[in-house]
Amino acid sequence: MTDQLTLVIGGNGKTGSRLVQRLTAEDRPVRIGSRSGGVPFDWNDPATWAPALEDVDAAYVSYYPDLAAPGAPAAIGAFAETALKSGTRRLVLLSGRGEEEAQASEQVLAESGADWTVIRCSWFNQNFSESYLLDPIRAGHLYLPAGDVGEPFVDADDIADVAAAVLTQDGHIGQVHELTGPRLLSFADAVAAISAATGRTVGYTRIPVEDFAAAMTAEGVPDDEVELLKYLFTSVLDGRNAQVCDGVQQVLGRPARDFADYARDTAATGIWTGGRP
Repeated sequence: MTDQLTLVIGGNGKTGSRLVQRLTAEDRPVRIGSRSGGVPFDWNDPATWAPALEDVDAAYVSYYPDLAAPGAPAAIGAFAETALKSGTRRLVLLSGRGEEEAQASEQVLAESGADWTVIRCSWFNQNFSESYLLDPIRAGHLYLPAGDVGEPFVDADDIADVAAAVLTQDGHIGQVHELTGPRLLSFADAVAAISAATGRTVGYTRIPVEDFAAAMTAEGVPDDEVELLKYLFTSVLDGRNAQVCDGVQQVLGRPARDFADYARDTAATGIWTGGRP
């Protein structure tokens, strides 16, 4: 049992919710940083930051919508300044692999004077089951502007395990941990793995990015989020991330989870066939 209070920003999200589970399982006090939290936190309202940081010793910093979004470095810098003034020195930033804008936020954090660590991640496995790719998978066909470039998809459970270790163990201050899965897969490969795990045919078609953007707009996705998705699919998936790293092994002493294992376990919940875990 420890009395160190940890603020988990995005504590209801894919990695944050898992991190909250791990910390509370160790009887570590946690404050969930979200607009609906007991002490609300909103990236768009800096007035909420200091109250959420009150009595907090460490913070897991997940920026919404993405560190590649315009204004992210300024927001991370302002948050770090607020955190230090509040007495919160330990900051762990969730970052995106291969995103120049995200690395600008990393640099701002490194220069802030905080005791910082960066967890730099590839695309999440859980984007296929807990995000915008879920409904197309359920419908039986995924249309995306992504070709044959390999991506080392990483599991959110691995990210949460690393984050918990970084927040509770010594030796990670000033470090950048780059997390990937154990092998490269194209989006078509990933969909094929989901097909095999579910026992149903799920197709994949590459489409022009403008068609993808038009479809997102037609579904009511805000323009700034559409532009962000266009950037991620056209810039980050240009081959720059087509390498596997051993960050999970270095921090946890075990291999990263394979996408096939994620697909098998997720298929067993029924989420891809219309059920709920």
